[in-house]
Amino acid sequence: MPTDATVIGAGVVGLSIAIALQRRGLAVTVLDREGPAAGASAGNAGAFAFTDILPLASPGILRKAPRWLLDPLGPLSVPPAYALRIAPWMFRFWRACSPARVAHSTAAQTALMDLSRAELEPFLQATGTAGMLRKDGNLQVYESLAEFRAALPGWQARADHGIAFRHLDPEGMAQIQPGLSPRFVKGTFTPGWYSIADPRLYMLALAQHFRARGGILERAEVRSLRPTETGVQIDDDRHAGHVVLAAGAFSHRLARTLGERIPLETERGYNTTLPPDAFDLRTQITFGGHGFVVTRLATGIRVGGAVELGGLDLPPNFARAEAMLQKAQAFLSGLRPQGGTQWMGFRPSLPDSLPAIGRARATPRVIHAFGHGHLGLTQSAGTARLVADLVTGQAPAIDPAPFLPQRF
Repeated sequence: MPTDATVIGAGVVGLSIAIALQRRGLAVTVLDREGPAAGASAGNAGAFAFTDILPLASPGILRKAPRWLLDPLGPLSVPPAYALRIAPWMFRFWRACSPARVAHSTAAQTALMDLSRAELEPFLQATGTAGMLRKDGNLQVYESLAEFRAALPGWQARADHGIAFRHLDPEGMAQIQPGLSPRFVKGTFTPGWYSIADPRLYMLALAQHFRARGGILERAEVRSLRPTETGVQIDDDRHAGHVVLAAGAFSHRLARTLGERIPLETERGYNTTLPPDAFDLRTQITFGGHGFVVTRLATGIRVGGAVELGGLDLPPNFARAEAMLQKAQAFLSGLRPQGGTQWMGFRPSLPDSLPAIGRARATPRVIHAFGHGHLGLTQSAGTARLVADLVTGQAPAIDPAPFLPQRF
């Protein structure tokens, strides 16, 4: 049956878009290869990181990357079997680290973050999920004064944008989060860092809301898109007036059927979710020098992060999850590491750290909405607003030009 709009992808970005389109009066179908509450949208750290306006592609990461890459279990790794394949993406990433491009990406990221923050709580209220929102803040910790000083330019950029934070000594950190190892000599607390009680339960609640309002959610693996005179042909048996491609790390494969080659890569993230009583965690803690976070969820304590640029097909390396858990045990006095559940998921990442949001080259009836990297949950409500504006022909809430899929 024809439908006004079909969203491909039932992750947090796809479902948020589907609900936003529903609220504009469209009949919406969502197709996903696994269904809701799967993939990175269900297994992430649960943070709305609105203060993370600085792109991953930056001079600072270039300074750290060589040291990190020497450690196969460190914050950044490239499996040898994938190194040649990812080389073109890494070259684009390197180019995106120039000061001019970082300034451009930061401005665009800031605009999308501001929109996402403004849209979030009304979206949660409308979907009946406001009770899942937490405002516990984030504590970034540093092991040396040199590491702390190196982070100060980034904090100045946040201050210039009006983001509130305060730098702390060990005593101040202990008041916010007891049990930190004395190896951490400085910290920065950001109160405007929100989180969701549990990303998987949030996804299930969004899916339930979407269906309750008449939305159709089906499990199906889409293999091709083709423009028609009246819309978009989806494989051989479906048709829609508009299609939104929000299939996360798999999106570039479908974009290729429209003749577009978008340099999307996969940041494979790992975590371990411990029982809720594993540690008395009072705020999210970011161990930036080690590339992971510890987050308090309603269903447990999640230890995870890091970046493994390894594509979609290599088997997971859960030694990375073990390494982060061992570090967390050393960094947090009294953390009990037993009884955890390991996970690996695919984060869709573009070289300049900005998502692809905009019309396909082949047809204006296909809208791309993918490539959010670590920020899919954070930017979901803002992306939904922007895509809904594009589909319904309204003036976009922010300038979409920096996010054009064809910018590479």
